[in-house]
Amino acid sequence: MSSVLYDAQGPRAKRRNILYTAFFVVAFAAVLWWVYSSLDEKHQLDWALWKPFFNGSEAYTTYIWPGLENTLKAAALSMVIALPLGAVLGIARLSDHIWVRIPATVVVEFFRAIPVLVLMIFGNELYSQYTDVSSDDRPLYAVVTGLVLYNASVLAEIVRAGILALPKGQSEAAMAIGMRKNQVMRVILLPQAVTTMLPAIVSQLVVIVKDTALGGAVLTFPELLASANTMSGYYGANTIASFTVVAVIFVVINFSLTSFASWLEGRLRRGKKSTGAVLGVDETVNIPGHAGTGTAA
Repeated sequence: MSSVLYDAQGPRAKRRNILYTAFFVVAFAAVLWWVYSSLDEKHQLDWALWKPFFNGSEAYTTYIWPGLENTLKAAALSMVIALPLGAVLGIARLSDHIWVRIPATVVVEFFRAIPVLVLMIFGNELYSQYTDVSSDDRPLYAVVTGLVLYNASVLAEIVRAGILALPKGQSEAAMAIGMRKNQVMRVILLPQAVTTMLPAIVSQLVVIVKDTALGGAVLTFPELLASANTMSGYYGANTIASFTVVAVIFVVINFSLTSFASWLEGRLRRGKKSTGAVLGVDETVNIPGHAGTGTAA
């Protein structure tokens, strides 16, 4: 028996796949054992290095929570600004007016081509030379500026692609009944495109959360990853333990974002599905534009 995508495996193919699976399981177990042995040999698994994270809350209240707070603050500000800005730029790129479309295209292509770290450094120098922002707040401003400029440009392309992916019949039918283009975009296209764009948008939000670490590495922004360096020095060079805890926190945050997005996407899709109910002849009388037989008036 064969499926639509591939032919069913025969006895030899099944045995071969079992052998491949067993080989990769053994190889993966060997790699895990090698990592464990190397860490144990370097005394990186000693309880003294991991004790601060399981005995008391000092490590969390002094180092991890302040860093996490700064990470979430920078990510939240960047998301709040980049999402609407990206939507505006994406819609502007679809404008019929060349004086709107060309500048939006230049902005999107320019900032999308520049590494986000360069934008952060540029923002830091800009605030240092031409504004009165204090040196304490300057790293946060620079990180948010770089994240907004880069991610708004990427989100603009996501919005544009999501709208263009819809069938042309959607906009043609709306214009045929007299709707203006801005009404078509606002009422017809955007609500449908949101469901399609949601996974890509959330992926970009995850990138925003992770890219806050660039500010800590270069601009001394006291975010979560930067706190791991300070923490490992204070607790006696427990670098592996500190970065492992920080990595787990990043995984939890990003997994929560993607899980929420999956739930929201499923809810939106279910909300758009028809109930499948069949109306009787008498029930169609109340439908505007229809006679009792269900045909158009």
